[in-house]
Amino acid sequence: MFGFILRRLSLLIPTFIGVSLVAFFFIRALPGDPVLLLAGERGISPERYAELMHRYGFDLPLWQQFIVYFTDLLHGDFGTSISTKKPIFTEFFTLFPATLELSFCAVIFAVVLGVPAGVIAAVKRNSWFDHTAMATALVGYSMPIFWWALLLIISSSPACSAGRRCPAASR
Repeated sequence: MFGFILRRLSLLIPTFIGVSLVAFFFIRALPGDPVLLLAGERGISPERYAELMHRYGFDLPLWQQFIVYFTDLLHGDFGTSISTKKPIFTEFFTLFPATLELSFCAVIFAVVLGVPAGVIAAVKRNSWFDHTAMATALVGYSMPIFWWALLLIISSSPACSAGRRCPAASR
């Protein structure tokens, strides 16, 4: 058992390095210039552009940017939010309780509805309840989470909940 735990822990470091590499290079592969994004719609002078490129390290070669990025990660510096100008670590812990609440509610929902539905479907195989539960589970599992979020946002808008026709449904 102890050997198994050591083997799993030994995979932690290469996994961390691999995920960091993939995240870094995927973000760098996205189109757009982060400095121009900071500048906004008004634009930026060439001098200010060069200053910001140097400040954020975008003037360095890509491999040096990754070394700086990885070193900062190891020291617990996750950077600063572009929108709020606060440290990412602070932003994370500000929003983390909402994530825990959402996770807790999802687990409660799954236990209260999913487990009994699965048990009843298993007991009553090939019944209408079994087929309905399986179809519901398949649809729920197949649809991406962001699609469910959009549907829930649209259905919870005041126009939809007041019994009127939803504005998004008429499109």
